[in-house]
Amino acid sequence: MKISGFKSVVWKEGKQYVAQCLNVDISSFGKTKKEALANLNEALELYFEDAKPREHITKVIKPELVEFSISRA
Repeated sequence: MKISGFKSVVWKEGKQYVAQCLNVDISSFGKTKKEALANLNEALELYFEDAKPREHITKVIKPELVEFSISRA
């Protein structure tokens, strides 16, 4: 069964790229964006191997990157 529509975000952290799925709390990394996304895909496939997919997927509509500041006491 193919499950599609996953949203993910990729960023550089040090020398590695991190790919994180927004629909499921799964992330992975790699030396390139492409490798990080391929590793994320594999991690998601392993995660859903024994799980019922529809029960664990959060629907993410139009994710937006928002920058903000916090005050420290």
